[in-house]
Amino acid sequence: MVKMSIQMERKTSLKIMETVKTLLEVSRENQSPMWRDVARRLSETRQNYADLNVGKISRLCKDGDVVVVPGKVLGSGYMEKKVRISALGVSEKAMKKIKESGSEFISLLDLARESPEPKNIKIMR
Repeated sequence: MVKMSIQMERKTSLKIMETVKTLLEVSRENQSPMWRDVARRLSETRQNYADLNVGKISRLCKDGDVVVVPGKVLGSGYMEKKVRISALGVSEKAMKKIKESGSEFISLLDLARESPEPKNIKIMR
């Protein structure tokens, strides 16, 4: 059984609840504090989520980086780097810019299952 914070009981989105539950399981099975940290951030109120624009991601990363955004990726700015981005959600405009730049978007659950013991992954807020 996975313990969830008191705030998780107030979450109404099944997608968020399932994501947090799975990230906590991956964290526990692989002793990975990074996935536990992302799950904790997603269990907080929506106001505390990270909403980042592709322009900021492009400015702060270099080609080949893997970036986790515990929130949503938005489409403002230019995507000039080829990075792998994982987030709870992505806007249509951001997805278009990600694809046009040769970057890749992957869901948080898919990345957690693919890299249960994360190495060289950046969490961006």
